[in-house]
Amino acid sequence: MVLAPNSPMRPRAAASLERRGWKQALDILCIVMVLPFISPLMVLIGLWIKLVSRGPVVLRQQRIGRDGQLFFLYKFRTMQTNSRPDGQEEYVRNLVKSNRPMIKLELIGDSRLVLGGCLLRASGLDELPQLLNVFCGQMSLVGPRPCLPAEYPLFSAQQRERFNALPGLTGIWQVTGKNKSTFREMNAMDIHYVRNASLKMDLEILLRTPGALLRQMIITFQQRISALRGETWVPLRGGRWCASAVREKTANHSGRPARYGHHRT
Repeated sequence: MVLAPNSPMRPRAAASLERRGWKQALDILCIVMVLPFISPLMVLIGLWIKLVSRGPVVLRQQRIGRDGQLFFLYKFRTMQTNSRPDGQEEYVRNLVKSNRPMIKLELIGDSRLVLGGCLLRASGLDELPQLLNVFCGQMSLVGPRPCLPAEYPLFSAQQRERFNALPGLTGIWQVTGKNKSTFREMNAMDIHYVRNASLKMDLEILLRTPGALLRQMIITFQQRISALRGETWVPLRGGRWCASAVREKTANHSGRPARYGHHRT
């Protein structure tokens, strides 16, 4: 669905990012190269989701794309069907207002996740179906992450310049500033990409993405271990993390914590 010209959802920037032919060619070339390797993996992921839960294997979510256009983003379902919203919109709104680091709201240990859902999210494997969005020209391999329609009003008129480019599976923020940059800093990175996108930059970001995903998986695993120990992970400056061993006081004074909690990041 395309927004009307006078829709308030449209970015105010006058011009869109130049439709560079190399970018589409790079996207298609990369998909053709990796498809023989990831196709069996996608089949296995789909079979696993079907085996451990009921419902569709792939979900469609409305997102805001280039020039304020609405499109359906595809991703593997990692939560049980009919699960209640997790408060992501309110969480992001509070982060924007406070100008705190945009720490991802993880769902470690959440009963709504299907078995193995946490691993799929941490590794980014749940986003593999978005290659179809890339193939259809709705997304690119590299670009700003597409936001939800409810999050669009949080962007200022200047920040909406990020919507002059196709949204991407990965980008500058994902490989350098994820979980340690503020909303303003994240948008500054996206706008820098929109203004300076090049073949060299895209290749550098693509090559750095596996390492970024690996670090994300390690942090998720460490958070899970800390949660089992009753520890809380808190962010520090410079993107570092620290596990705090503070536990809740018990009501029965037995010396054991009443319950083990964890910080969702």
